[in-house]
This record gives sequence, C-alpha cells and structure tokens, in this order.
Amino acid sequence: MLIIPAIDLKDGKCVRLKQGDMDDATVFSNDPGATAKHWLDQGARRLHVVDLNGAAAGRPKNEQAIKAITTAVGDKIPVQLGGGIRDLDTIEKYLDSGVSYIIIGTAAVKTPGFLHDACSAFTGHILVALDAKDGKVAVDGWSKMTGHDVVDLARKFEDYGVEAVIYTDIGRDGMLTGVNIKATVTLARELTVPVIASGGITNLDDIKALCKVEPEGIIGAITGRAVYQGTLNFAEAQKLADKLSKSKE
Repeated sequence: MLIIPAIDLKDGKCVRLKQGDMDDATVFSNDPGATAKHWLDQGARRLHVVDLNGAAAGRPKNEQAIKAITTAVGDKIPVQLGGGIRDLDTIEKYLDSGVSYIIIGTAAVKTPGFLHDACSAFTGHILVALDAKDGKVAVDGWSKMTGHDVVDLARKFEDYGVEAVIYTDIGRDGMLTGVNIKATVTLARELTVPVIASGGITNLDDIKALCKVEPEGIIGAITGRAVYQGTLNFAEAQKLADKLSKSKE
C-alpha cells in the first residue's frame, strides 16, 4: 500500500482546499520543490500533484512549480499530475519534463474520446480521477454533479486502457472525517485495474482500514491535509502500511 502525499498548487504555492473550494485555501508552503524533497526524504514512493489553477482554467497554470517538483525528486520517485490537462500536446510536454503519470479527471467525463486517445498514445502513463458523491460522478472541481454512475464510468475507462483509477469521495475530502472504505471497495471489486483511494484520510486507523482491503485491488491512498496538519505522521503511516502488507504475504 502506497501512502501518497499530495501537493496541491495554487498561484505557485502549496495549499490545501476544503471540499475543493478555491476560496478556502490554506497555504502550507511557498516552495513546492522543497516540499517535494521533504516527502522524498520522509520515504514517499510517489507524489500526487494537482495544478488547481489549471483545473479551474482548463489549461496548465503552475508549470514552474511543477518543474521545481520534478527537478527536486529527479528519477527517484514517480510524480502523478492532474489539473487542466485537456490535450495530447500538454501530456507529452509534461511526460518529457519528468512527470511519470498524467491524471485526467473532468475531461475524461466530458470528452471520453480524449481519454481514449491519451491511453492509446501514452500507454501506461494515464490515470483517471473519478470524484463522486453517493455513487454519482462530479466534474468541474466538484461544482457540477452528473448523472453518471461511478462504477459504470470506471469500467468504460478501464476498457480504454487507463493504468489506475483515483477515487475521491468528495463529501470527505479535506474534512479529516475518515475514508469511505465501503464505496472505495465497491468500486475496486468491479475493476481489474487498481484503485487509489483519496479523500478523508485522518490518522493511522484509516491506514489500517485501507490495508485490510488492499487485496480488493486498492494499491494506494492519497493524503493531504492530514500530513500537513499533523493528524497523520507520513513516515509512520508508510511504515505501518508496509508492515501490514507484509503480514498478508
């Protein structure tokens, strides 16, 4: 089980939002490169980076900060990046600049043909992010609910060739209220590609709960506010996850 620290970028700074609200941002660092290096030194094996301005604008907005992150970690650990990626040229540019995985969210739901093309052109490098509430998918930074069932969409995108599905319960993200294990497992059981859990991780109890269901196909968990506010010690969390995963072997 990978515990994956999140670096959310707004105006070149590392922030956390509450339930996706751009006006409710807490700045945690003015130096994205140093933040990435910190997580690398703490034992992170992957980083989750989101260009929040890019997600809002529909095009990249924090390229300098992203470059600082990929430069800081080099080829030591992979970086997965999402936010405002809407065309193949942007994907190619980011992959060339050191990003390992591209996350496609809203664009996957609104223009599935783009996701299909991306999976064909960049096999093994495309992740899809599905944000849902009560089993229905939300888009546009969670501002719009769709009628799409999350399991149906995930199955369709699996057929396209996505590498993994990042699943966020938007009712819990940034709220430190615990992970929606039931919904995450329900989705993972319907897929053959792995699921990365996101939203609501608060403490080591959440890590234990996720590790219990790891065999269902949940390979990682993204954590943001908890590791920045200190309710979860990242290094301890990854050590615990490793120990619990080993005990299942």
